[in-house]
Amino acid sequence: MASLRDLGLSEYEARAYRALLKTGPTTAKELSRVSDVPMGRIYDVLNSIETYNLVRSQSASRPKKYVAVEPQTALDRLLEDKKRELEEKAQQYEGIVDELVGELESAEPVEETFWTAAVGPDETVDLLVERLAAADERIIMVASSSSQQFDMDTVGDLIVEELGNALDRGVDVSLLMRPELVDELPESVGERYRSHLARHEQFSVRTSPNVSGTFELIDNAEVCIEVPHPLNADETFAVIDLKDREFAANVRSEFDPRWDEAEPLTL
Repeated sequence: MASLRDLGLSEYEARAYRALLKTGPTTAKELSRVSDVPMGRIYDVLNSIETYNLVRSQSASRPKKYVAVEPQTALDRLLEDKKRELEEKAQQYEGIVDELVGELESAEPVEETFWTAAVGPDETVDLLVERLAAADERIIMVASSSSQQFDMDTVGDLIVEELGNALDRGVDVSLLMRPELVDELPESVGERYRSHLARHEQFSVRTSPNVSGTFELIDNAEVCIEVPHPLNADETFAVIDLKDREFAANVRSEFDPRWDEAEPLTL
């Protein structure tokens, strides 16, 4: 059940404000009695909720009287305070992340085979975006089909954003796809590619009918391979991320001649 404490008020502050709504203009002494806030605390509590702009006071009267601000206005003010507080926290955390990025450096790559896998739409997209974010030199993407289980608008935004980040840090990106796939993609995806990626000299797209499978080759060191569902070839069952330079080199040797023969595409 929601309460004023969820918006930052203390128990005494919440009691005092609720009591003021019932009593109308009243003195601190009377409010203490009605709200069960100890007399020794009531002035501090009133000063606090007055700082939140939840009450108004009438200083001219003797003794001083207080009245509650209307509930909708009070709640809006508390909400704005919480939003402002969250924005400040977010900026603080972003600053911490910026500092730690340079401090927390990955260890030197170990020449050892390692693989991991993700199953399901959300997990596979998360893994792919993570590996694209790790690229330092080159990303090669090969696509033979689009998966029906993905929301292409949403996934397209995520991929375009991460590829844009990679290009900004100097990574070369090559995309090879079957010609049919160009027509299958939503227009919105093509527009995002044109507006976000095409302006980069390191980004290039080609099409070739001699394309099978969907995978990403990253830094000539690891390969993310899309595994189709065994009962529905139009759906992706999993993505396997394999770090193996020898395997990556074999994949690259198969990719290069197909790339050389492919037709450049202007998205």
